[in-house]
Amino acid sequence: MAPDVTSFEFTPANLEEARAVLARFPADRRQSAVLPLLHMAQKQHGGWLPRAVLDYLADFLGIPKIRVYEVASFYDMYNTEPVGRVQVRVCTTTPCWLCGSDDVVKAARDVLGCEIGQSTDDGRFFLREFECLGACSNAPVLWVDDDYYEDLDYEKTRTLLEALKRGETPPAGPQSGRKGSMPIGGKTTLLETGE
Repeated sequence: MAPDVTSFEFTPANLEEARAVLARFPADRRQSAVLPLLHMAQKQHGGWLPRAVLDYLADFLGIPKIRVYEVASFYDMYNTEPVGRVQVRVCTTTPCWLCGSDDVVKAARDVLGCEIGQSTDDGRFFLREFECLGACSNAPVLWVDDDYYEDLDYEKTRTLLEALKRGETPPAGPQSGRKGSMPIGGKTTLLETGE
């Protein structure tokens, strides 16, 4: 897990990207950039946001520190305590649960060797339960860092997480062979007639 720090600043590449993010907002609305900048800083710092990172962002945006603190502590996607670098989030909302998210959770526990809300012993992975990831048509869903893995079951989840543990990056998206959120049997509407 990334250590606590007393100072922080964006890498040159992230600083350039942060300036590009700021350019999308009017000068009097700079604080609106806090969400993407928190995400960028959390990724740079290894999965969590110590106070020095939050303070840096407040200074960078020119806003009171409390504005950054309240956003970072409100949204579940930000971590203000040390966690594993790789964020493994299992959706357990009703559509995913009905489609078998309990099996996805079990596979994650079995492969990672930790419970929901814990990091692996090596500090590499953090397992968390997450509410609605917005991919209900492809339930159950697992969100790993920036990628969604959909149409999972116990074995597919196990295979996926074992690959991640080996340092591989499996292809994101449906794991059932379907394309996007198309029905598993193929398109049923908007069919071309060939006329």
